[in-house]
Amino acid sequence: MKAVLCLEPGKLELVDRPLPPEPGPGEAAVDIRHVGICGTDYHIFEGKHPFLAYPRVMGHELSGVVAAVGEGVGLAIGTPVVINPYISCGHCIACRNGKPNCCMSINVLGVHGDGGMAERIVMPAGNLYPAGGLSLRDAAMVEFLAIGAHAVRRSRPEPGQRALVVGIGPIGLGAAIFARIAGLEVALLDTSAERLAFARDTLGFQAVFEIGTDAEARLMAHTDNEGFSVVFDATGNAKAIEAGFTLVAHGGSYVLISVVKDRISFADPEFHKREMTLIGSRNATRTDFEHVMTSMRNGLVSQAALATHRTSLANVVEDLPRWAHQKEGLIKAIIDVGA
Repeated sequence: MKAVLCLEPGKLELVDRPLPPEPGPGEAAVDIRHVGICGTDYHIFEGKHPFLAYPRVMGHELSGVVAAVGEGVGLAIGTPVVINPYISCGHCIACRNGKPNCCMSINVLGVHGDGGMAERIVMPAGNLYPAGGLSLRDAAMVEFLAIGAHAVRRSRPEPGQRALVVGIGPIGLGAAIFARIAGLEVALLDTSAERLAFARDTLGFQAVFEIGTDAEARLMAHTDNEGFSVVFDATGNAKAIEAGFTLVAHGGSYVLISVVKDRISFADPEFHKREMTLIGSRNATRTDFEHVMTSMRNGLVSQAALATHRTSLANVVEDLPRWAHQKEGLIKAIIDVGA
């Protein structure tokens, strides 16, 4: 089978590999149809991922068709599926408490092990969700949107609350879309005028703010100087995360979707006087995947607008390096793997 291998930072190659072994009990083989290119994939290509061994087949935003099943698997061959790329142990404290998304020994496709930039993979059948009613292209976008949906669910949203999403790359846009679906009044903050214009003109978010010297004052004026009941950070920037604390309303919540290597500090008196809730949000669960798929089927997500770029498995070795640096107009690039 064909696969795209990142041999080392800055070097991709289309290679021939043996097909994976036949699925064992509880497993299914999936013929990959589409792969969304994630920020993680760009970081792996650029050598910026701290916990990765090369060479690596990247790719964890995946859709496909069931090709074979092992013993005890109820999925029919030919079933179109969304792939949950977070393989959990099933027995640690997080898994026992229904939080496999933060399993103590989680294995994420394309990061801890080889991923889906290949023609076939074998997965635990429990990580495959039937994608009936969705195109396979759209099914490949469920995972990144589920991360935003999970963050919104973690915030325990109440309709009518003011929410701010800081950083509107694909993950931030996912959080904004599902915050709006939850009934929140959503404002967006970013450094990119282009992305803000896309969010306003294409996705319909009218309260957009570009980061500048007076951004905090403009945002506070937007909330009648009360702040936001929920602030979501999706910047991946430590200074931006620290600045976000001042935008949370008294009694509000701050949800950190981003992961940074730096230590984050904040003024404890400000934190306590607001009785602020600080929430980490990692990955997503089946509940979030199902919520995203239902929302897509109901026409609440503009999938066609989000899928801005397309390529093939053969051409990704040229396209991904270019898109890592030339991001004009880029929201989500999708790799077409098979018919």
